[in-house]
Amino acid sequence: MNAVITVTGKDNKGIIAKVSAVCTEHGVNIIDISQSVLRDYFVMFMIADIGEMKIKLADFVDVMNALADENALKIQTMHEDIFNAMHRI
Repeated sequence: MNAVITVTGKDNKGIIAKVSAVCTEHGVNIIDISQSVLRDYFVMFMIADIGEMKIKLADFVDVMNALADENALKIQTMHEDIFNAMHRI
């Protein structure tokens, strides 16, 4: 079972570290990650294994949203199946 996590916002030091730490804390394993800085804006796309996550996905979404608020970021976290359904042509 996987989740798709996207992170966007003004570039700052430690964004990847903070997101990774929250994932590790909750038993989420990052499978793939792509990140870029476009001018002053940080963009990251992650695929994460949530099969051994220690909390419910809805609660993890709330944790990630709190992290986003604390760091002036936008973090979207959704089950891979929902992401795929939303982007099916």
